[in-house]
Amino acid sequence: MNEKAYTGKIHSLQTLGLVDGPGVRFVVFFQGCPLRCGCCHNPDTWDLKDGKEITAEELAEKATHYRTYFGHDGGVTVSGGEPLMQPGFAERFFRLCHENGLNTCMDTSGCFWNEEINSLLSHTDRVLLDIKYTNEEDYRQHVGCELSKVLFFLQKLDEKKIPTTIRQVIIPTINDNEDNIRALAKIVNKHDCIDKIELLPFRKICQVKYDSLSRPFPFAHIPEPSEELMDKLNALIKEETHLEKKEKTLC
Repeated sequence: MNEKAYTGKIHSLQTLGLVDGPGVRFVVFFQGCPLRCGCCHNPDTWDLKDGKEITAEELAEKATHYRTYFGHDGGVTVSGGEPLMQPGFAERFFRLCHENGLNTCMDTSGCFWNEEINSLLSHTDRVLLDIKYTNEEDYRQHVGCELSKVLFFLQKLDEKKIPTTIRQVIIPTINDNEDNIRALAKIVNKHDCIDKIELLPFRKICQVKYDSLSRPFPFAHIPEPSEELMDKLNALIKEETHLEKKEKTLC
């Protein structure tokens, strides 16, 4: 890896995150994303040139400062944006984290693959993988990539036996139905690396970001899902996957 790869672009930091992986996390939101998801909450992370430049060494030093808060389950998480756009920088950061005894987690769309990403996964303890929809048509229309690429990435996680959490945002009128949940369950049941599923309710609190950027929010017209619907779909995914029978291995 050359010296240039040690410098990257980030959007922001969250020092004591509680929803981006197990335990308390130091969360790094990477700048840059090739996708244009209709439900994206961080449109301000899309353009790579807008990020703040920082070295992996500086970032690791910041993360290590919070090590005492992480406990047994916590650590660092890279999110975005899309960390896979800067795999060399992410790998160097994770390598340094491991040298300092920090657990590493990556929140990603799994939208593409190359050898740098392969190397990055060698230093990744857990992956939070967004499977946004369960068919190619919805992926192309509402994301801008192919489901097949995400499933290829998931297969690599399975081969490497990297503990994986599957996440899906439930969006009324698009994927809030039993057919989608059953299709998601079939994907989960084919991959032993998956030990957790999180169905997340679609929210529109990001509207203010789109307004500030003078960009239209594609899903502004879609209602948020009810608590009753989320309970129903969570019960169904639990029934269809039987993840409680798997041995859980939390990072």
